[in-house]
Amino acid sequence: MKYYLPMIAAATLGLLSACNKSDEPEVVGGPADPMAAELANAAPVELPPSVKATKQYRCKDNSLIFVDFMSDDKTANLRTDKNGSPTKLSAPEAGQPFTAEGGYDVSGSGDDVTITVPGKGAQACHV
Repeated sequence: MKYYLPMIAAATLGLLSACNKSDEPEVVGGPADPMAAELANAAPVELPPSVKATKQYRCKDNSLIFVDFMSDDKTANLRTDKNGSPTKLSAPEAGQPFTAEGGYDVSGSGDDVTITVPGKGAQACHV
């Protein structure tokens, strides 16, 4: 009797392991997704651009301007104070000047740019 018990247990496990060989998982009792069709037909989501470069410029009047250039090459954030709120500038196409309402303008994206802010004229700025 002692030798038969392990053999019976091994045979039972072998038979049970052959059951239900489905590759697809079964979802039992879950609610159907009411937005499944809408999500399948939804337009692809475009992520916002990330910061490509952050530059601190010293302008001709000895002021500092902080500009974050974004990865889409059509957007930049300008700050007149290091911890100030940014002003979003945009360009119609990559390589063209970044502008915003109120008189903000940044021409260029390298180490030497021309920046216009309200209350000041256009001035040359460099890193």
